[in-house]
Amino acid sequence: MPGLNFFEKGDVAHVGVANPYCQELSGVLFHAATNLGFRTHKGGTYVCIEGPQFSTKAESKVYRSMGFSVIGMTNVPEFKLAREAEICYASVALVTDYDVWHEEPVTVDMVIGNLNANTANVKALLTSVVTKTKRERKCECASALQYAIITDRKKIPAKAKKILHPLVGKYLS
Repeated sequence: MPGLNFFEKGDVAHVGVANPYCQELSGVLFHAATNLGFRTHKGGTYVCIEGPQFSTKAESKVYRSMGFSVIGMTNVPEFKLAREAEICYASVALVTDYDVWHEEPVTVDMVIGNLNANTANVKALLTSVVTKTKRERKCECASALQYAIITDRKKIPAKAKKILHPLVGKYLS
């Protein structure tokens, strides 16, 4: 859904998403995955396509030629909403197929089989990471709204303030 955000009823906020993933959480995930012995890559560029269809070969070749590392159908609008809510967000990309990277035809059976095979690894990773996340955050996610609210606070409708209080209450007092 283009334009999906929390700020659309009498208030405007422009939250920075230049770095869509929390660097702290991404680091914790990377180290945990590495320590668990999983084949892991840090960094790269994700391109989000509209699903539920897979890319055509031509689209995938263009994305690859542009330097994208992973093609997926999720992360938007999730990462934007997470940043608006000052929630740390990171992506763990589970590779289901290599498409034009290995010139193999993509089938639903292949994708489902690889997803099922990855499930145990993801469970182990999340179990490991839950105990390693810090309560105090120093990342940009923790204060993403601090300077993002554009609307004059006096002009934000009371109803919008009430609805958004869990997100912006600390910045409106």
